[in-house]
Amino acid sequence: MNPSKRKAIFQRLKQLNPAPTTELAYQTPFQLLVAVILSAQATDKSVNKATGPLYAAANTPESILSLKESGLKKYIKSIGLFNTKAKNIIRTCQILIDQYGSEVPEDRAALEALPGVGRKTANVILNTAFGHPTIAVDTHIFRVSNRIGIAPGKTVREVEDKLNKVVPDEFKQDAHHWLILHGRYVCMARKPHCNACVIRDLCEYSAKEPVSNKT
Repeated sequence: MNPSKRKAIFQRLKQLNPAPTTELAYQTPFQLLVAVILSAQATDKSVNKATGPLYAAANTPESILSLKESGLKKYIKSIGLFNTKAKNIIRTCQILIDQYGSEVPEDRAALEALPGVGRKTANVILNTAFGHPTIAVDTHIFRVSNRIGIAPGKTVREVEDKLNKVVPDEFKQDAHHWLILHGRYVCMARKPHCNACVIRDLCEYSAKEPVSNKT
């Protein structure tokens, strides 16, 4: 895919959604961090359903730590892998209190050292909470990048590195939000909605849905 086509793709996605953001509900960097940890192998809707009551009761490292694992699990038991996630969140709260004055660090290495936080989660925090032009590659972005040909790669890291290389600087801040939403609602895994796609003519997917003749 050539640079002009990539630029056109992001221009159209921006026109459709000028100010994209995460669908996770949060008010502080800490709340976002907890939500992203919980979102692994879970939908944003299921996470929001759990964090609504949780954040009403406890929304700081100290208050969640005071719940202990057993108390935290009561709020997040509807989410997959909740036992492991509860353990990681409690440990993360303790580290934030002990090492960072209860604040979420604005540093990749420090974030990735927290329990339950990998590169994707760190990228989300850096981008969404702190405004860094990072690109967090999840399953949606991995699929879309390969399917439409914008940044094909065999691994998540390969796709991330390629996106960082080919996405024009003016679009990097919002790129992963556009691609996630596009993959979630249009370029879906089983049956992409090609006839509803604003970048259909720019997409290099070879098995596009036939053009609808409906008027």
